[in-house]
Amino acid sequence: MDKLRIRGGHRLHGEVAISGAKNAALPELCAAILSAEPVTLLNVPRLQDVSTMVKLIRNMGVKVEVQDDGVVVLDASALDKPEAPYDLVKTMRASVLALGPLLARFGHAKVSLPGGCAIGSRPVDQHIKGLQAMGAHIAVEHGYMVASLQSGLSRLHGAHITTDMVTVTGTENFLMAAALADGETILENAAQEPEIPDLAEMLIAMGAQIEGYGTSRIRIRGVERLHGCSHRVVADRIETGTFLCAVAAAGGEVLLRHGRADHLEAVIDKLREAGAQVEAVDGGIRIGVNGPLRAQSFRTREYPGFPTDMQAQFMALNCVAGGTSKVTETIFENRFMHVNELIRLGAHIQIDGKLAVVEGGATLSGATVMATDLRASASLVIAGLVAQGETVVDRIYHLDRGYDRMEAKLRALGADIERIK
Repeated sequence: MDKLRIRGGHRLHGEVAISGAKNAALPELCAAILSAEPVTLLNVPRLQDVSTMVKLIRNMGVKVEVQDDGVVVLDASALDKPEAPYDLVKTMRASVLALGPLLARFGHAKVSLPGGCAIGSRPVDQHIKGLQAMGAHIAVEHGYMVASLQSGLSRLHGAHITTDMVTVTGTENFLMAAALADGETILENAAQEPEIPDLAEMLIAMGAQIEGYGTSRIRIRGVERLHGCSHRVVADRIETGTFLCAVAAAGGEVLLRHGRADHLEAVIDKLREAGAQVEAVDGGIRIGVNGPLRAQSFRTREYPGFPTDMQAQFMALNCVAGGTSKVTETIFENRFMHVNELIRLGAHIQIDGKLAVVEGGATLSGATVMATDLRASASLVIAGLVAQGETVVDRIYHLDRGYDRMEAKLRALGADIERIK
């Protein structure tokens, strides 16, 4: 099992290229199922979750060519097995995104219920409720969602869907299903994360008719068929935010090429309040830190609020910044699992339910720590960059699920970091 060994105390300087967004690439790989014509995706990140999704759709009969330069060509014309088995689904909850496209194009699907998630429950009941409103019959049998069209229907039909909560993958599933449905679908309480407009723009390039994406109300007019397209995956805003926090903690000046400041306004506002110089420049974001920073309190919210996926990374920064801060997690339960590992490094944090109180100004010292989930692993890397001595981060398969060669990118910026067995 791989680990990361970090020797802290090095400022970061130079440029880093931000990869394509995992949370955009995964639904867009599934969107290729909607067409019998070839689909080309550009800027696809090299991640474990992407590899799992490729394996999943290949198992269905989709021809997939993965090229070295982030190009993936998909041909779903011969898809003959509309099923997502548990052995592939159990490691990646995003596999539920296959349900909508399979139902829309083929009228039936069998998708395993996702396995457990370390950071809390992410129920699929909203997916089932919305697709049922579009004319699907979905039964849960032996751990699988077995879906078909309701009696008398030849395809899904449009519906007015209002979810009980904001759900990103639910919005994506409904977008893809509605693109081939008969009539008009309106999504209320839709997610607004940048990955939603990116998926919508891909579907529009395939011939879909979609309005209002990027707002809480999306209108989709179904079409008879979708054709192939070429689409570039949007830059990963969470990788961007992670590197911004890493530079803020370690100090230095870095240009994040392809980073989108308009996708990270809540995080960038907090970094500026902390004392970092962050500016949008042509082709990316530049951050510079020359002195001590001030810890910042924040509360996670749905987009465009402070993202839950940046909570752990910013908390690591708060540990070494001056002052006391309060971090409130409102999206997922169990998302403070990184706290005990940060404490092993010398952080001063107390937890009370959904609230973490961080006493900043800690002098961190290297130790062996264990990653518990994807973003927790990133927070431990950031802490290791500033800790005295050597830090070893174990179980970095979590990190590899969502970060494209993080250690190589940090090393190019001057960090003393290496992957070890």
